[in-house]
Amino acid sequence: MRKLQIGVMGSCADLKYSKRVEGLAERVGELIAESGNIMVFGAEKDLNSLSTAACRGAKRKEGLTVGITYGKHKNIFEKGVDVVIASGLERGGGREFVLSLSCDAIIAISGGSGTLNELVVAYQADIPMVALRGTGGWADKLADQYFDARQRRKVLGSDTPEEAVKIAIKEARGYVKKYG
Repeated sequence: MRKLQIGVMGSCADLKYSKRVEGLAERVGELIAESGNIMVFGAEKDLNSLSTAACRGAKRKEGLTVGITYGKHKNIFEKGVDVVIASGLERGGGREFVLSLSCDAIIAISGGSGTLNELVVAYQADIPMVALRGTGGWADKLADQYFDARQRRKVLGSDTPEEAVKIAIKEARGYVKKYG
């Protein structure tokens, strides 16, 4: 089986998340790296984010990281990324499709409108989603919820980074088995 591609989506720094939440994101990245899987994230060009914090955590543990950015160039905020994919698309729609569809599972940490967009794309594509409770934003609002009455796939809630990564890996294995 190929390495799993675990996405980490979360708030940008302009939403003023706490250092505690940033530390949780870094821990998620570390755990993905320790699992031997690939961490995928939305690579911002101009500011820090919880996804970027997760990348830093993964790199601290020598993990493989893939940042998907908007626009035509690979100039991004986080310099320690292994692979940068320039989607050629803009933030706020197109880039989020490429980002979400590149994942076998997604972990949401807090999150604003971009994270919501990424989760909706994942829901439509039947990609497993895990929300880290207690981090605010869309993660808290969507943990243990369905997006609509179809109840295709629930956003699974978790209380710790360890639990989030464990659930994401388990769900990603099922996703890969079903869809390749």
